[in-house]
Amino acid sequence: MDKKVLTSSKLPVLGPYATAMEAGGFIFISGQLPLNPATGEVVMDIQPAARQVLTNIQTLLEENGLSLKNIIKTTIFLKNMGDFAAVNEIYAGFFPSEPPARSTVEVAALPKGAPLEIEAVAVRN
Repeated sequence: MDKKVLTSSKLPVLGPYATAMEAGGFIFISGQLPLNPATGEVVMDIQPAARQVLTNIQTLLEENGLSLKNIIKTTIFLKNMGDFAAVNEIYAGFFPSEPPARSTVEVAALPKGAPLEIEAVAVRN
């Protein structure tokens, strides 16, 4: 099976990993932190952070000929499950109809002290 690294010229990568990999028509997007691409700083307030992560994922997809409608599964990692409702409010705005399957888990810590991270799986149709 052929695989292809998908990148974005607008998003930083913090380590030795691919931002996304495509194989067999599926796109596996690595966990994205709420990094402001202009400054490299982590957005810490939960709703702007959720918006930044989803915007970054959208940017990556669009640069590779896809959109948020191609996402079939997401996983949200939250430092505080108390932020669940606030994240849902932002998330619903990005997926107003037919949202992808999703899991949400609370974690002890995330890189750079970020309040959340989101990974996604998309399909090229």
